[in-house]
Amino acid sequence: MQHIRNFSIIAHIDHGKSTLADRMLELTGTIEARRMQEQVLDRMDLERERGITIKMQPVRMNWVHKGQSYVLNLIDTPGHVDFAYEVSRALSAVEGVVLLVDSTQGVEAQTLSVLSVAKQLGLVIIPVVSKIDAPHARVAEIKSELSLLLDIDESEILGASGKTGEGVSEVLNTIVERVPAPSEGERGAQGLIFDFGYSDHRGVIVYLRIFGGRISKGDTLRFVAANADFNALEVGVLTPEESPRESLSAGEIGYIVTGIKKPGIASVGDTITTARNPAPGLPGYYSPTPVIWASVYPESQDDLPVLRQSLERLRLSDSSLSYEEESSGVMGKGFRCGFLGMLHMEIITERLRREFNMDLVVTMPTTVYEVTHMDGSVEDVYAPARFPDDGTAKGVRELWTAIQVMTPPGYLGAVSQLLYDHEAVVGDTETLPDGKTQISAQMPLRELMRGFFDKLKSISSGFASLSYKIIGLRDADVVRLDILVAEELALPFTRIVSRRRVQHEAEAMVEKLQELLPRQMFELKIQARSHGRIIASRRLSAMRKDVTQHMYGGDITRKMKLREKQKKGKKRMLSRGKVDIPHDVFLKVVRES
Repeated sequence: MQHIRNFSIIAHIDHGKSTLADRMLELTGTIEARRMQEQVLDRMDLERERGITIKMQPVRMNWVHKGQSYVLNLIDTPGHVDFAYEVSRALSAVEGVVLLVDSTQGVEAQTLSVLSVAKQLGLVIIPVVSKIDAPHARVAEIKSELSLLLDIDESEILGASGKTGEGVSEVLNTIVERVPAPSEGERGAQGLIFDFGYSDHRGVIVYLRIFGGRISKGDTLRFVAANADFNALEVGVLTPEESPRESLSAGEIGYIVTGIKKPGIASVGDTITTARNPAPGLPGYYSPTPVIWASVYPESQDDLPVLRQSLERLRLSDSSLSYEEESSGVMGKGFRCGFLGMLHMEIITERLRREFNMDLVVTMPTTVYEVTHMDGSVEDVYAPARFPDDGTAKGVRELWTAIQVMTPPGYLGAVSQLLYDHEAVVGDTETLPDGKTQISAQMPLRELMRGFFDKLKSISSGFASLSYKIIGLRDADVVRLDILVAEELALPFTRIVSRRRVQHEAEAMVEKLQELLPRQMFELKIQARSHGRIIASRRLSAMRKDVTQHMYGGDITRKMKLREKQKKGKKRMLSRGKVDIPHDVFLKVVRES
């Protein structure tokens, strides 16, 4: 155990984390040169295409330093804020971190948020400036910035290039020298789950760090939080391929094949112990709760069973995904799904499309609202159709976030305007050592979901960065916006919007529907209703048909009778008021919103 070093790499997206990990695998001989490829630890096509880490991938490497062989266990972690809980559990499984900062970009907001977690856990922090071979590298400047941030001497900051391999040996040597060896636990066998996957044949496979005792193949083990027992069908380490062992002992990082094929049992942060002599759960576990919701429908209702099976399958490898079946008059049956954030929603829906060949319709995401009714009862509402009409509830509260935006000073005016447009309450503004400005603010989660991140990147030419965390519920100034077509409520178009933006949203919706809806035999009214009244309206003129075109000659009264008959028919159709909204209209509204 004295020759084991457990560490993780923390970095902002696209700061070279996966490339550095590739060079480590190459230098340590973990992967043969002929089998080497870029982003080895990023197994999913989606990860490779977008240059992000979604699923954490542990790997065991061997490194010789001063004649002594060491085992280095690296846990590659996702860098996005949506997966903050998973990152915190991965950091709880190691003794040290490599803080990687791009020499061309400097420290970013998300890096600071993960760094604060590492500091709280008391981990050894090894600062490394990456991409030192880049043409626009500002190595000296970034080292100076890091020395002020971490309150250390610049000589302690390493430089490395994942592309050329320069400085990577020094990083590995520093990990051996500075990261402490794991210590033995005192309460029997305990393993912290920091991630898990699923195999059709072998069930759930958990990835864990052993904190005490020994776990062997064939042992009867227990999930402490889930209170479920299972037999360890196989245990081993990842190199990065699965390499079976007879047992895993304290300090080691590896995997256990559980054989479980039921969702909801394995979860990140849970503790595994022996059923015969159980130890208590390790601290820090909680079940992440969804913060945004969206409805997912199959384009063809024939695919509903396939969508159900696909969601069940995904939940076997992602316990933070939640869903329940729902029905819509326009879209048919589908599922209301809960996600940790916008990126999490994007990843799940993209995986459904790619891995299960699903054609999907995904509605506009909404957040949860806590509604206090007039009788004092409290209800959590996450579907716009169930939101009360204006004036019929005593109070409404919504989730708020604390955000940090880091931007070059040249974009400060545009960023400030964007924050105002998204109802942010701006707090402290601080100038950082590298000249960037850090803005602290608070804003409703619904506004963060309204394309805030994309707009921030757009107005700052990609130089601004954002981190956020949920800070709780506050009073919400929101209203329900209903759309009526031919005076009939079209529930799929109902949404919850800010009171100050309701007029703008209403005008935009009725104009869009005026363009998309097919004309009817009668004049069609398209209306937006809020505050108990119509606040925007458009009319779609009726299709004209000359019912007298087949006639020639004769008395004019013959034509008048036919026109009067047509007029009565149109009035009858209008009184019935039922307009079937085509499926493709709904798709276009959802996708263009």
